[in-house]
Amino acid sequence: MVKRNRWMSLPLALMVVALWADLLGAPDDRTLGPSQRIFYMHMAAATVAAIAFTVTLMASLAYLVSRNRRYDIWAAASAELGTIFTSMILLSGVLWGRVAWGVWWTWDPRLTATLILWVLFTGYLLWRQAIDDPDRRARVSAVLAVVAYIDVPIDYMTIRWWRSIHPVVITAHGIHMAPSMIGAMAISQVAMLGLYVSWMVIRVTLLRCEYEMDAIKNHIRMQINGKGV
Repeated sequence: MVKRNRWMSLPLALMVVALWADLLGAPDDRTLGPSQRIFYMHMAAATVAAIAFTVTLMASLAYLVSRNRRYDIWAAASAELGTIFTSMILLSGVLWGRVAWGVWWTWDPRLTATLILWVLFTGYLLWRQAIDDPDRRARVSAVLAVVAYIDVPIDYMTIRWWRSIHPVVITAHGIHMAPSMIGAMAISQVAMLGLYVSWMVIRVTLLRCEYEMDAIKNHIRMQINGKGV
């Protein structure tokens, strides 16, 4: 237990370092001033959300092939975390956009695609809660996850396919940021990824416990019904 607590404290330490780099280490942007500091965590949340939904996709496909309940647990846990990180994207994007663009929200292709992504996976999570049968829930959820994931690459490519006011930071020619800003963004990415991994460990463990409890309840219910008959 002590070793696990020490390991779980690592993401917290990384997050503290990332916040220091974002708020104090990196310089103000020449145009946007201190509001640029929001961007580092915004970009990190976007990266980790894409990773989380990719894990959900791979786990869902693995479940459809193997029907192993373990993959359904991984898919559900990662989808929950991906939705949380997407909420972070939208919230930080709204704050940053208010300063950069002068409005709280605009139906820019990137913003719209990200909102659609949040709606799709929120619907995925709600649908899971609406189905009681575990096998049917896992099967239907896996199909929904595969369909919802289509918006992930679309979201990434929106600023390249359509005219967008959203900045293109990473291009074929490199990263359009000062070296000190790149360092802050990299640290934020690592810290956010560490947060995702630690949350995954916790959520997968809890979901396994929930499945075991449901199995015990179903077994007891069947025994009671059998004695009643």
